[in-house]
Amino acid sequence: MNFESEESYQNWAKQQSDLPQGFSVGTTHFAFRPRERAQEAQMRLTLISLTKPTSSFAAMFTQNRFPGAPVLVGRKRLEEESLQAIVVNNKISNVGVASGVSDSEAVCSAVAEHLGCLPSQVLPSSTGIIGWQLPVSEIQENIHSLVKNLQSESVFPAAAGIMTTDLYPKVRSKAVRSGRIVGIAKGAGMIEPNLATMLVYLLTDIAIARQDLRRELALAVQESFNCISVDSDQSTSDTVAAISSNEISGIDIAAFRSGLTEVCRSLAQDVVRNGEGVHHVFEVRIQGAPDFEFGRQLGKTVLRSPLLKTALCGNDPNVGRILMALGNYRDSASREIDFSKVVIRLGGTVIFEKGSFSLSADKEKLLSTYLKEAELYASFPPKEPGSVFHPPGRFPAHQRNVVLEVALSLGSEDVSVWGGDLTHEYISENADYRS
Repeated sequence: MNFESEESYQNWAKQQSDLPQGFSVGTTHFAFRPRERAQEAQMRLTLISLTKPTSSFAAMFTQNRFPGAPVLVGRKRLEEESLQAIVVNNKISNVGVASGVSDSEAVCSAVAEHLGCLPSQVLPSSTGIIGWQLPVSEIQENIHSLVKNLQSESVFPAAAGIMTTDLYPKVRSKAVRSGRIVGIAKGAGMIEPNLATMLVYLLTDIAIARQDLRRELALAVQESFNCISVDSDQSTSDTVAAISSNEISGIDIAAFRSGLTEVCRSLAQDVVRNGEGVHHVFEVRIQGAPDFEFGRQLGKTVLRSPLLKTALCGNDPNVGRILMALGNYRDSASREIDFSKVVIRLGGTVIFEKGSFSLSADKEKLLSTYLKEAELYASFPPKEPGSVFHPPGRFPAHQRNVVLEVALSLGSEDVSVWGGDLTHEYISENADYRS
């Protein structure tokens, strides 16, 4: 699928955005002056609300050992009987601040007061700069307009509202018989599971028991968000939340699982596609692995190689770096790869088999053309001077990936992982993120 303009991409995204029954979303924004900096900043608030509380909610969080305050609060929320809302702020991640937990709880209390629910029924999320304190009073003053802006037609405003350095909103959905699953995500840098530097919210009207939803979310995350990597840095704020309004009954678990996994895998690739400075999405398919974890870790070893990532950036089919990266993998069970049995394909073209490379001048030209056609941007869209946010008007050119297939002949497990290349823009983006 190709997108020729911002309008064409947004039209496509909005077609995915119909809210499931029982949900509404609202956004608002305001200016404030951070305590840590004299310069004025902008913050957006996003609210996802149900018409009534639900016991069917699940969440998974970062495994970084220095989690943000909203993650600490979120883990406590999993013990509650029900949930009715999710509130998200961008610009400041609320990490490493003495008052962080009390600040998150104060925001939840303000939302609960306006919705007529309990503070414990509100899940908080924050994303943005680490180390700054939330402007709690300013947030509280804007909750009224946030609730006033709630609407039940489209999730698209929420997808746009949670962005930071993201280039564009990310929305995916799947109709499952008479029910619906809709997901939104933000994430651009500090992408490395477990989970990634991202916020993901999955909304459904399909009736599902609490324990079943939590099991299915864990399975879907393992095959999607835990299979991506942009820069090997694990965020302090990662959150994937799923919530059901339980409006549509009679849909079996197998159908729900298939739909949830599809939405999560698509969003995971969107997060990589929107990675800071990413010009190529790199998909590594490990075929014939002895088990899922072997395939996942081998594939991610390839994704993490700086030399291979920079070659992709330059559309250089330096396939020797693929073999180098594969050879760097060390299995915890000391299982070895027999490279005499390995077959490697790049873009469907065989480049290695029977223990040696299969290359030629014609193949080099073919592979170079393949990489160029998979490039998202000839030059990465710039951000506004002095701003940590990209301006509107950005969109992905297409949804193509650079596909590397590695057939191992070690078992029957097939695993796909996704990452990005390493570009000049990634360095520039993160060198002046706060300046």
